[in-house]
Amino acid sequence: MNVFISADIEGTCGIADWCETERSTPYDYNYFRKQMTLEVKAACEGALAGGADAILVKDAHDSARNLDPAQLPEAARVLRGWSGDPLSMMSGLDQDGYDAVFCTGYHAWASCGGNPLSHTMNLKNDIVVLNGVRMSEFLMNAYTAAYYQVPVAFLTGDKALCDFAKELIPNITTVAVNEGRGGSVVSMHPDAALRAIKEGAKKAVKNAKKCYLTLPDHFDVTIRFREHKRAYDRHFYPGATLEDEKNVRFTSDDWYEMLRFFHFVLSD
Repeated sequence: MNVFISADIEGTCGIADWCETERSTPYDYNYFRKQMTLEVKAACEGALAGGADAILVKDAHDSARNLDPAQLPEAARVLRGWSGDPLSMMSGLDQDGYDAVFCTGYHAWASCGGNPLSHTMNLKNDIVVLNGVRMSEFLMNAYTAAYYQVPVAFLTGDKALCDFAKELIPNITTVAVNEGRGGSVVSMHPDAALRAIKEGAKKAVKNAKKCYLTLPDHFDVTIRFREHKRAYDRHFYPGATLEDEKNVRFTSDDWYEMLRFFHFVLSD
């Protein structure tokens, strides 16, 4: 059993403000960097207890240099930094043959009230709508896992996203560590979160084969940018169209082509 973990921070237990996610504000960031690492550690330990043999952790937040690798089990390798390939937060999934995907510290989609830090890839768009559904990074990455025929077995983050994930993949194991209320969050105790994540990960490994997701036959995405000039700039991507001053649309039958579009159009 080979497990791939994609680790973000905006769904870490207790996190509530952007300064807690940024290396430039170490007083706030260092605590949540540590908690992010501990949650990934708990997921690794649970996966190993459930029968996993090897784990690759993709540090998938901001600089991709957040986790403290020394705190993780020796069975876990860590992929730090950004390679620049279209898989982005799932970089490395196309190698080595994985049996399950875990997503830790994930957050709700842009403009969702379920997390004060909700966004999709960056803060320069208001909403990203894929096949009529507001797209989160989790949905995008779950489709990437499906593209490589790897089940998405485990998710930790805010309640809004965990509820969505259960609708998308009924047998997925989730741990909702936070619940957003406007600009605030109600969270579990961080130690209770670690225990729940470890137990959830153990269960998820054993349940992974029930968590396959089928890709749609066609993809239609519209991105509403916050600034019209950015929409104008990004609509020059081959095949994209400018629907109005702020909306850029793109369609394809190939998920990898969608990833290529997101890589260039949703990048900072």
